[in-house]
Amino acid sequence: MARILRGKPVAEAILERTAAKVHELNDREIFPTLAIFRVGQKGADISYEKGAGKRCEETGVKVKHFTFDENVEPEEFYRVLDEANRDPSIHGILVFRPLPKDRFRDEELRNRIAPEKDVDGCTDLSLAGIFTNKDLGFAPCTAQAVIEILNHYGIGIRGKNVVVLGRSLVIGKPVAMMLLNRNATVTICHTRTVNAADICSKAEILVCTTGQMEMVTRDYTNEKQTVIDVGIDWNEKKQKLCGDVLYDDVEPFVEDLTPVPGGVGSVTTSVLVSHVAEAAERMNRK
Repeated sequence: MARILRGKPVAEAILERTAAKVHELNDREIFPTLAIFRVGQKGADISYEKGAGKRCEETGVKVKHFTFDENVEPEEFYRVLDEANRDPSIHGILVFRPLPKDRFRDEELRNRIAPEKDVDGCTDLSLAGIFTNKDLGFAPCTAQAVIEILNHYGIGIRGKNVVVLGRSLVIGKPVAMMLLNRNATVTICHTRTVNAADICSKAEILVCTTGQMEMVTRDYTNEKQTVIDVGIDWNEKKQKLCGDVLYDDVEPFVEDLTPVPGGVGSVTTSVLVSHVAEAAERMNRK
């Protein structure tokens, strides 16, 4: 039976550190502020926005909400975004993506955010920082959450054989590079990988980020493996949230496993808020 790597204690530790940093900044008359941009009424976006707002309130980070109608024109949206980029009282910007594809190009959208305020690590500069192992921008919050969980539970990364299942620019590629930067030996598997289950089953750490609900079965794992499940989806048949991992099949078999919900996802908003505080500190270094 696996040790369950719950996200709550990890998130609480991050929030405690962040609150202390915010208090120090407040003493210097610096008030870390996050601007959240949302278009339309997507349930997932609204839920994440509420969660981020709660985390901000817990740590003393201020929040400004910019909400737009589903039919907003790019010119109006970018006008407000550019104002936030220039506003020195705003230290972090989060834009819920994707936006309507008939009017917005994702590459233009994410790179319109000022790199120093890109607290969700979506701009090319932030991603370049990960791939060059330099302090440019911030890591994507979900990728950082994976690292935070491993660190919190004392799961060593250096020298480990790690497989990342998934190659998206949002999580797969960045988390692979972040693990490589910490001296893991990293293999990336994807939809064109031959014998992916066999490759994954030899890993000491398996990071599942395919976006394919419950595709990872016991065949992908081994008894000494740590499995980090990044996926989240709604299972209509079971009427509950599920991840990439078929939990009941894998949990009795592996050594460590993150649950869904209550695992990686519960850490991401805490990482986001910590990035806002860090951005405020960076902008006010003398």
